[in-house]
Amino acid sequence: MQRKAGANASAVSNTEAYINQFMTEAESFINCSSEYNWSDAFSTLNVDVKGILKMAASCFAAMCVLNFDPSGIPSREFETRIDVLDYMMNKAIAELNKIKVRQFMLASA
Repeated sequence: MQRKAGANASAVSNTEAYINQFMTEAESFINCSSEYNWSDAFSTLNVDVKGILKMAASCFAAMCVLNFDPSGIPSREFETRIDVLDYMMNKAIAELNKIKVRQFMLASA
């Protein structure tokens, strides 16, 4: 099944191979930013706490897709999309950096 990254996304960057690469980069970014290897812990987490990790990774990957070739998007719309995605990703990572949040997520496993 082909994943799609949104309207006006570059056809080249919106392929499975690129999106998989962007998601791998997102996982690495999240793990390093939060100083915890969520990739190893992911399979043991309950589905109701995995969402924050999925959101952060999806936002990161979507920014990569948009930045790959922003020529098909009006500049104001591009900036707004990037700003919203960046805000959501950084908010999620800020929550992951909280010790109580991490303990809660790991306790649900």
